[in-house]
Amino acid sequence: MTASNEEKWMNKKISRRDMLKLTGIGVAGVAIGASGLGGVMKAMGYDVFEPVADSTTASNKVNFYGSHQSGIVTPVQTNIYFASLDVLVTSKKELQELFQQWTPLVVRLMNGELMADVSSNTRVPTGDTGEAEGLDAANLSITIGVGASLFDKLGMQHLKPAELKDLPHFPKDQLLKEYTGGDLCIQACADDPQVAFHAVRNLVRAASGKVEIKWSQAGFNSFPAGGGTPRNLFAFKDGTVNPSITDEKDLKKVVWVDKGWLKGGSYLVARKVQMHLETWDRTSLKDQEATFGRYRDSGAPMGKTKEFDDFDVEAKDDKGNYIMPDTSHVHLARKSGARILRRSYSYASGVMSNTGTHDAGLIFISFQKDPDQFTTIQNSLGRMDKMNEYITHRGSAVFACFPGVQKGSYLGEALFNAL
Repeated sequence: MTASNEEKWMNKKISRRDMLKLTGIGVAGVAIGASGLGGVMKAMGYDVFEPVADSTTASNKVNFYGSHQSGIVTPVQTNIYFASLDVLVTSKKELQELFQQWTPLVVRLMNGELMADVSSNTRVPTGDTGEAEGLDAANLSITIGVGASLFDKLGMQHLKPAELKDLPHFPKDQLLKEYTGGDLCIQACADDPQVAFHAVRNLVRAASGKVEIKWSQAGFNSFPAGGGTPRNLFAFKDGTVNPSITDEKDLKKVVWVDKGWLKGGSYLVARKVQMHLETWDRTSLKDQEATFGRYRDSGAPMGKTKEFDDFDVEAKDDKGNYIMPDTSHVHLARKSGARILRRSYSYASGVMSNTGTHDAGLIFISFQKDPDQFTTIQNSLGRMDKMNEYITHRGSAVFACFPGVQKGSYLGEALFNAL
């Protein structure tokens, strides 16, 4: 990442004693305190709310400003770092200042810049952790959302959309508390895993004392050399029936909220799905394809030849049997009649200590104008979905992702204007 030449607060020289005074740390303290890095920057005269423009010269750059946040209909990148956060602030004013502080920092990160310019002063913590220095923007997109619990914590229940609530219990749910819920989320996607991680790490660091990470998950995608749909760890193509990200008319039907302070935003559903790879690997290809309802190699629906061929779930052969098994994942999902925009990534996090099996699966992400769209599909899958034999849902969360930001505005402004 590159740094601008503009002089910033980090070039100012201060004593260790002055630094401790500014951060509110006592004699025994050795780290930045509850005011966070942003608070220190502000105290030293650096305007943390100063607008930053989208770069016109950065390589592999996704724009921040626009009608919608990035990372929703942005072309899918190869890596994700997803973090669910708990807020530590206790007032709406502090929350507003957090989003105002984050906005220009998000733009800088998406520009491929450092969070703060390089300083020659080695007596203070650096303004940026530095692991993305020398890397370009890597098509980084950052998406920010708020959870239902945030409105309850800060007395904003009257502004909580009726749609923003925990998902109901579904078959094969064995949710772990440590991977469930959250007040805020940061979805950082990039074509470099270090760039994605760096973004989340530094935004959380800048908000030290205001937020803390509740749970997080890194994920990856790999695309065919000639382009096309990525495959999940079961080796089947994932995301074939997505709406086109360039069809604005269809996206309005499926993805974008059209009312209230969230107009132009979208609901994000996150599910951490463990995939039982050892069981899957002992299953015949014929049964695997019957589980999905698609052929593995081509991605085509059963009875068809090409990945994007349309199909009739009620079609039967000359013996009266469904061409696509009625217990298959695709059959049941199509019968629901609901649609979502999938943006999922695979994950591999070592082994399960109690079984010695792979701790691997899918960090399922979907965007929709109403979480009920996801619930409708899950209810259709129910207990009949043959996929249930091979997966277990371990984590779950729902977030309302803000509409886009215009220059001079900030993330979530419409929410605070509605107070």
